[in-house]
Amino acid sequence: METSGYKYLDRIDSPRDLKQLALDELPLYCDELRRYIIEECSVHPGHLASSLGAVELAAALHYVFDAPDDRIVWDVGHQTYAHKIITGRREAFRTKRQLGGISGFPRMDESPYDAFGGGHASVSISAAFGMAKAAELRGEKHKVVAVIGDGSMTGGLAFEGLNNAGASKNTDLLVILNDNNMAIDQATGALKNYLLKISTSVHYNRFKRRVWGLLSHTPRLLHLCRRMWNGIKLGLLNNSNLFESLNFRYFGPVDGHNLPDLVRTLRAMCDIEGPKLLHVMTVKGKGYRPAETDQSVWHAPGRFNPDTGERIASTGDIARYQDVFGQTLLDLARMDERVVGITPAMPSGCSMNILMREMPERCFDVGIAEEHAVTFSAGLAASGMRPFCNIYSSFMQRAYDNVIHDVAIQDLPVVLCLDRGGLVGEDGATHHGVFDMAAFGAVPGLVIAAPMDERELRNLMYTALQTGHPFMLRYPRGCGVGAPWRDEPFALLPVGRGRCLREGEDVALLTIGTTAAAGARAAERAAAAGVDVAHYDLRYVKPLDEKLLDDVGRRFRRVVTVEDGCLRGGVGEAVTAWFSRKGHAVEVRSLGIGDTWVSHGTPAQLQALCGYDEEHIFDELMKK
Repeated sequence: METSGYKYLDRIDSPRDLKQLALDELPLYCDELRRYIIEECSVHPGHLASSLGAVELAAALHYVFDAPDDRIVWDVGHQTYAHKIITGRREAFRTKRQLGGISGFPRMDESPYDAFGGGHASVSISAAFGMAKAAELRGEKHKVVAVIGDGSMTGGLAFEGLNNAGASKNTDLLVILNDNNMAIDQATGALKNYLLKISTSVHYNRFKRRVWGLLSHTPRLLHLCRRMWNGIKLGLLNNSNLFESLNFRYFGPVDGHNLPDLVRTLRAMCDIEGPKLLHVMTVKGKGYRPAETDQSVWHAPGRFNPDTGERIASTGDIARYQDVFGQTLLDLARMDERVVGITPAMPSGCSMNILMREMPERCFDVGIAEEHAVTFSAGLAASGMRPFCNIYSSFMQRAYDNVIHDVAIQDLPVVLCLDRGGLVGEDGATHHGVFDMAAFGAVPGLVIAAPMDERELRNLMYTALQTGHPFMLRYPRGCGVGAPWRDEPFALLPVGRGRCLREGEDVALLTIGTTAAAGARAAERAAAAGVDVAHYDLRYVKPLDEKLLDDVGRRFRRVVTVEDGCLRGGVGEAVTAWFSRKGHAVEVRSLGIGDTWVSHGTPAQLQALCGYDEEHIFDELMKK
């Protein structure tokens, strides 16, 4: 792919520069913008397909509206690469998701054009409505736009925002539904079918286009048409419009890649007051054939050859934790007909697609709806099933009440699998799974386990199935350590029991989860330097192994704990409190994530910054 010869791209450093282009030049600029995103993402990976699909939409929004005075709130921030480049971050885009570089998501502290931070789905409508209401209360006239897409409309928060905003008829809010029929994977559920019906109703859309052509030139006619619109629509669609039922004036669908029509439509909508929704149809991966052909894979493809579309795979054959989970879930489902899988729109991300391919009737993708996923799982468990509900750690934060109220209080045998536990790397603060052990450690009756390697994950999943009580597993993103696991016989691991990995006499090292690997290397180095380290794998966050801790408290005066999570309320604090309650005079030094937000970078870089990589563990072990 040619990497030079930009005629327009290098001239545009702000939306003001963009507005100097003639309308017929805008598609040419978007072609260059799309090419630049592909070139840069091939070397510095990121979320590619979603942003390719939103190039024309981002350009049209900044061509029509006057950001940052007008507020554009982007939902699921991985749509925003074109937005970032247009708003003065073209060169900085080369540093995206790298330590010290710009974020892959909108961040208010990064640019005034990022009206609201967004890494999680479904937040845009509520946030934008708050901004629109604030403008109304303050007598300000700027416009507020919420751009929601990539399956985010399936989230409950989106409907809460629509419901509330629709009741405020005088608040000027534009919601743009960027409909590409996808989340990370193929969109699911009744809403998908409803949107498809709207977008493919030939008579309805032909009528809408004709009327819209008139109304765009004479907005005051809208008032005259308002009373008859629902009746006409009912006759043509044989169905009421969901959005207009919520008091949003619905327009569309329109082609999100037809820039002249998109610009003309957005300009016309500026003159229409009150809540309104524009349905925009786009193609995820637009303009790059490999991404259009396999949209799920190219959501975040890693490094690739931009000319051939060949993905550059990482070397080695060590399995990813998510694949260990996916294959083990299938193995358990073959053993026990009660086993089912639940995921909120992440079947490929958590590898539940392995079960989905072989037993589709026992695997449920519920859309971007974490709260529903947990309570749906509780309902399955209450009726005799054994659900494995897999949700990324940072996304599970949204379902905290559901875990407590619907699972734990009722002592239901739901296995809550938290993928992406710990520092996930380049996605940054919105995606780091650092709070789970501290947050859920306070929930009575909930067992929490963290495997140190692939075999442990497999055996803990088997153990969770056997307990018959709420059970939470947390494990990190990425590859394991190479421990054998495939086709290994299952072993039951006693709940609340850790193990000694290395005997020693001078200092005790207590690790939880995959921090054991760095801990083991540091312990070996310390032993070579004359400090005899006893290394224990706690295995369970809750309940703690009191017998193990009592032995440690009696034998050692110095203890070092390591966790891939926040220190406040975490495992180290729990261990320290236990020693104190039992009267053990032990000096505990806890390594983990302090009371701060951790930015983006590689996991190794971030662990070093937070002070719990191998070097920091070794330094702590060597202290007298």
